[in-house]
This record gives sequence, structure tokens and C-alpha cells, in this order.
Amino acid sequence: MNFDDQLHRYFGVRELDALTPDALAAGLEHMRVDFGLETDRRRRFALWSLMFLLGSAPDLDDAFEDPADRDAARDFMEMIERAEEGG
Repeated sequence: MNFDDQLHRYFGVRELDALTPDALAAGLEHMRVDFGLETDRRRRFALWSLMFLLGSAPDLDDAFEDPADRDAARDFMEMIERAEEGG
């Protein structure tokens, strides 16, 4: 999943700065629906990751049945937190 392609698919833009509040809300709703229907673990994780970056990811326990997927999501969250802290 290419980030730019996902922005275009769900939000109709290729740059985050171009997102309007209405486009963000509609795109996130579309993502939540796709996330709920997606059966491929990697695609689900990618969708969850993008929703997390946009501040709208479902809770880990609700999002992932497999403990390994939850652990990977926690690792991702920690990686993003470290990056935001500059370290």
C-alpha cells in the first residue's frame, strides 16, 4: 500500500495539507468500513496504521484478534512516538 495512493483513494488528495475537514471525515469513514471488511492481515495493519497517523484508529483489542498483530501495532505506536520526540 503506497501512502500517496491511499491518500488519493480515501481522501481525493495526494498531499495531507490539501485535506479539508469534510474530506477527512468522509475518508476516515470509508477507511473504517474497508478496515472492517478487510481480511488480509497486512492490508488491515496498513489501514490501521494510516488511521492511527490520522488520529482515528480503533482500539488495538477491537482492531486485532491476533496478539502478534496487537504487538506489532504497539511497536508501531512506540516508533511513531519516538519519532515525534525526535529520538
